[in-house]
Amino acid sequence: MDVARKEPAEAAFEPLLQLEMEMRTFLSDWLHCDQLSTFVARMISHNRTDPVRHSNFFSSALNELLEVLFRGGSPDGQIGCAIYRHGPTERVKVTFPCPPRHRHFFSEAVSSTRREDALARYLDSILTDLVPSRDAALLDLAINFDARIHLEDSGASSITLVVDLPLEGIVS
Repeated sequence: MDVARKEPAEAAFEPLLQLEMEMRTFLSDWLHCDQLSTFVARMISHNRTDPVRHSNFFSSALNELLEVLFRGGSPDGQIGCAIYRHGPTERVKVTFPCPPRHRHFFSEAVSSTRREDALARYLDSILTDLVPSRDAALLDLAINFDARIHLEDSGASSITLVVDLPLEGIVS
């Protein structure tokens, strides 16, 4: 995959938090997206310049990412979420079951976040869709949070979404 921006080396990111959950349990209640994102955000934001602001931004971004999985997740297997930090950037790695028929969607959706028409596609999606689509959520992360998103192959039955969020650099 081509990458529009250079991402910090993997070794430069320090691990902060990791969790796993059965996908069936995660998919059993929409509130899990909000509950997990709020919990994780509070855990990792305590030592940021403005912990409350950072927690709010991170929680919103992680919630968007988890909702992508909730809308199209397969109930088999586990979801794994790991959070890393490098300077002002938080890296979220979410590994989840992904049937072969959905891999193309994720590849296209991630690729669309780096296209020149990303903003126009995002605005069109939020203005015309009654329910935000999964790719609109990824565009939201790229546009509103300046996230850099890429995929890692995790084997035949799962996929990993990697989202770099430079939240300390966001001006409100």
